[in-house]
Amino acid sequence: MDISEHIAAVRAEGDLMAGVLGTVDIETPVPTCPDWVVRDLVKHLGGVHRWATAFVKGGLTGPGDVNFDELMASFPDDPGVLDWFVDGHAALVHALETASPDVACWTFMPAPSPLSFWARRQSHETAIHRVDAQLAAEVAPSGCEPSFAADGIDEFLTGFITRHKVEADAGPSSVEVRCNDVEANWLVRVDPSGVTTERGGGTGDCTVSGSASDLFFTLWNRRAASGLRVEGDEAALRMVLGVARVRWV
Repeated sequence: MDISEHIAAVRAEGDLMAGVLGTVDIETPVPTCPDWVVRDLVKHLGGVHRWATAFVKGGLTGPGDVNFDELMASFPDDPGVLDWFVDGHAALVHALETASPDVACWTFMPAPSPLSFWARRQSHETAIHRVDAQLAAEVAPSGCEPSFAADGIDEFLTGFITRHKVEADAGPSSVEVRCNDVEANWLVRVDPSGVTTERGGGTGDCTVSGSASDLFFTLWNRRAASGLRVEGDEAALRMVLGVARVRWV
């Protein structure tokens, strides 16, 4: 996917999120984010949008150049929460759309450029939390288009989990993740030295396959693995999903 496609996804997913937020009580629990209610979900995503905007718009080059607490000082009383989210989302989209392709700013994962990093990261951040909002509202989450979901899987498997520390007695285990509605697959290996992911896949101890959207949501722990096809050693899949769990989002 290119930058313009990611920006379009940021816009679309944020609009979906806002639409759901307009239908659900702010005190409603978010089942996929323990201890959170909808207010916390909005505060988190709206804050992340403002955080990302500050780096892109300001060309800030250090992780400490943005004071998150200062950004969150604008969080309003409950009647203004939806408008606050919408304003922050619109500002992010505008910053991404108007940024120079050569903008230099801080990032935290490898990418072709800082702008491509932030457009991609915010598209998937917004999509996953849109799912949280739908689940809180007891609405069946709408699936993602296959190429976008596959891109989200790629970011997760090659960017997020390869940064995770692994227990000294972990593995070795390997899992092939294979989409059945778009040509994309990955081989994830876990051992005491860490996690590595190879695009293009290969034979692992286990293969898990399904639609890109279902795999995307499962890897982000927004749905169970039920309905996916699992072949081989299921313990290897449990190992990888355990390592992959991002608990704070």
